[in-house]
Amino acid sequence: MNSAKRTGFSRRRFLAATAAVAGTAIAPQVMGANGRRVVIVGGGFGGATCARYLKSLDASLDVLLIERSPVFVTCPFSNLVLAGLDDMASITHGYDGLRQAGVRVQHGIASDIDADRRRVHLAGGQHVTYDRLVLSPGIDLRFDAVPGYDRVAAEVLPHAWKAGKQTLLLRRQLEAMPDGGVVILGAPANPFRCPPGPYERASLIAHYLKQHKPKSKLLLLDAKDKFSKQGLFQQGWKNLYGDMIEWVAGSDGGIVEQVRAHDRTLVTESGFTEHKGDVINFIPPQHAGVIARSNGLTDAQGWCPVDQGTFESSLVPGVHVIGDAAIAGKMPKSGFAANSQAKVCAAAIVNSLNGREALQPSYANTCYSLVGPEYGISVSAVYRAETGAILPVEGAGGLSPMAADAEFRGLEAGYARGWYKAITADIWG
Repeated sequence: MNSAKRTGFSRRRFLAATAAVAGTAIAPQVMGANGRRVVIVGGGFGGATCARYLKSLDASLDVLLIERSPVFVTCPFSNLVLAGLDDMASITHGYDGLRQAGVRVQHGIASDIDADRRRVHLAGGQHVTYDRLVLSPGIDLRFDAVPGYDRVAAEVLPHAWKAGKQTLLLRRQLEAMPDGGVVILGAPANPFRCPPGPYERASLIAHYLKQHKPKSKLLLLDAKDKFSKQGLFQQGWKNLYGDMIEWVAGSDGGIVEQVRAHDRTLVTESGFTEHKGDVINFIPPQHAGVIARSNGLTDAQGWCPVDQGTFESSLVPGVHVIGDAAIAGKMPKSGFAANSQAKVCAAAIVNSLNGREALQPSYANTCYSLVGPEYGISVSAVYRAETGAILPVEGAGGLSPMAADAEFRGLEAGYARGWYKAITADIWG
């Protein structure tokens, strides 16, 4: 294997740091909770993790998870489904594991919060009371942000940024496209869910095209001038796909200013340039999920300011917000980050309910991306809450090396699959 090492990174050191994070952030503080109830809204990477770890840290807590869907389909690894490398069953998870852990799971839609009475109202007219409330609402797509792109247009030009039906729609369109066709992917400005996601998607769609429709091209129109792991992605694109992928930066005309679904066209550069595609995957700007926005938990940009050590809302006392919806300092909006935040939040709630001081938290994030089925890259970091902000710990993380051989990239691809298997088992069992 190539002897190249990550810049500022040792895998052994990172794993040790991650173990320290877990030990520091979620050390059990088990005392009688006298029937106190914690309600969690949203059963994704953040909410489901928080529910499991609350019950693990204090078995006497009444932990109620409210989730609208009987299963959760993950955005991580959905790009493999688009490329025909996996199926929907592989990214679909149920809640029986949480029930077996003692979490009560109720499927329904939480609509309103009465913070004074500590109640969550459900769409059917019922309500549940809580001692502490945790929201993990994820993101909603801003269908008002780009003229021409609304919910109707999304059924023609899928975003596939919420995994499920949209994933299948985009997959079917790729399958139906003739060889020699053009796929256009529109990537949004920051912040948005999963910063490397559009570029992994471009990679794996290109893999599918190379295997099945080799005369085709992929055009990536980007609202940004730089993106996560850019050098590594572009190196992989050149090595694996030649000139199949063309990336256009925002300052070079990559900002989409109008969408025309009827003729599959994206308009850039103040209406002067039109890009017509056979398949268009347009990812619009985003903001926090609707329950956060409609209940006074978001700022002017649509995201949730929180205490960086406990994730309690800065705007509504007694309500915590974790995951993609939260403003979490330098942490990205990712599944791993949500999982890490949820464990810190669970420990903070258990300590508070049991009259103990909050611990000094640490957080971790590792983001793997597949440029090809056997070509992985990654970035890792450990974070601490300091002076009211979550900041990376210097030297406790790193980036995949540019100088690495095929064996190294193959190992990283294997680590990516191992990460997914491990984190989904940790969350949903």
